[in-house]
Amino acid sequence: MSAQPMKMINLLRGILLSSLLAVVPVTFAEEAADASTPASDLTVTEANSLDELLDNVEQRRVVESREHTARERRFTQNRANQAKLLQDAQAERTREERRSDRLETTFEENEIRIGDLTEQLDKRLGSLRELFGVLQQVAGDTRGLFEASLISAQYPNRGEWLDALAKKMGTASQLATIEEMETIWFELQREMTESGKVSRFPGTITKLSGEKVNTDIVRVGSYALIGEGEYLQWDADTQSIIELARQPSGRHVDTAAAVQNSSAGEIVEFSIDPLRGSLLALLIQAATIGEQVGSIGAVADCYLPFCDGQGGTVGAIIILGGFIGVLLALERLLTLTMIGAKVNSQRKNPTPSDDNPLGRVLKVYDENKDVDVETLELKLGEAILGETPKLTRNITLIQVISVVAPLTGLLGTVIGMIETFQAITLFGAGDPKTMASGISKALMTTVLGLCVAIPTTLLHALVNARSKSVIHVIEEQSAGIIADHAEKSGQPLG
Repeated sequence: MSAQPMKMINLLRGILLSSLLAVVPVTFAEEAADASTPASDLTVTEANSLDELLDNVEQRRVVESREHTARERRFTQNRANQAKLLQDAQAERTREERRSDRLETTFEENEIRIGDLTEQLDKRLGSLRELFGVLQQVAGDTRGLFEASLISAQYPNRGEWLDALAKKMGTASQLATIEEMETIWFELQREMTESGKVSRFPGTITKLSGEKVNTDIVRVGSYALIGEGEYLQWDADTQSIIELARQPSGRHVDTAAAVQNSSAGEIVEFSIDPLRGSLLALLIQAATIGEQVGSIGAVADCYLPFCDGQGGTVGAIIILGGFIGVLLALERLLTLTMIGAKVNSQRKNPTPSDDNPLGRVLKVYDENKDVDVETLELKLGEAILGETPKLTRNITLIQVISVVAPLTGLLGTVIGMIETFQAITLFGAGDPKTMASGISKALMTTVLGLCVAIPTTLLHALVNARSKSVIHVIEEQSAGIIADHAEKSGQPLG
């Protein structure tokens, strides 16, 4: 071969060798990382010749063969374990299938046995099944009766075991004992017996503020509870004795206090609620006279007394006018009574005094004894006219109040009816409560107007008569003085 071709062949060989030496170490390193082979086994030296490259390839093939052998060994071992697990699962399934067959057989046998026992139980119970059904119903009804009964305040926790008994009777697997049936009979008998007794026992009252007070409680059958001289209420939800939000009218509370303070064998009057609290609740809800008219505590709210009552503002004005009229009448009545006493005393005393109208008129005569009859008559008439306003002061105002009060009540009636018709227009006439406010105002203002007009009219008549009697005495004495003066002076009367 010539030198030029050999040179080309050596050049190609060098290029191929350098390429192999650059690729093989990298490939070996990646495969070694994937196979997790120790670093000592994956160490690859750079080949400087084809022989060294061949040795490196041979070493790599040995390492890979060892790795493949280890992998095959692990796979074979795992395969054996999986086969054993499969065999164990199949054996467990077989055992469970056999157990299921046994349980099904036992279940069928138990079904047959339960049916036989149920049939046997039905035959043995016979008519007792109906008895136990009635007993279950009675136990449930009796529990509700005991919880709502006032007698439970004295004998608490009577209904708890009845609930358990009712549940027990409902299972159909347990029967009531003779002792339990006798207990129901005893509790029902005690309920009937205690409902006809008046008993006193220690108890705890729950006040509206939450305070608990231990005191003696008087139970009047199953109708009323009394403590501290007041009516009490039995709360069936909490099974406790609570204080009423408000006591009924005074006469009922008086009878409650009489029962509270009575001794054994003593007969006292007592207001009893035959509906066991229903009438008492309605009686408490009913508005009292004070609520119908109003409350003095409302002064701070609307600056008029009684303005928060059913009479409204009109009713407040009527009552305010009534108070003023009565006070003025009482003041005039007291003043005129004192003046009348002093005038009567002056009639018996010839010496005039400045503390009464007649005395002041007589003093005018003493100061004008030398004048003629006409002048004296004018002087005494002037003195009487000066005393008259003091005697008739505020009497006309009392008369005005007595006349205006019923008219104001009529005004309130009209306003109340207007409100009633407005409520009917908005809500219809189906619910009477929507019209109650207007009707209450209409009726209450009329009542208030009449209640103010009647006494103020009587007081006006009395005060006016008393004032006129005093004025009549003064005029009578004045006419007598003029007649005496004319007789003494010899001048005729004008």
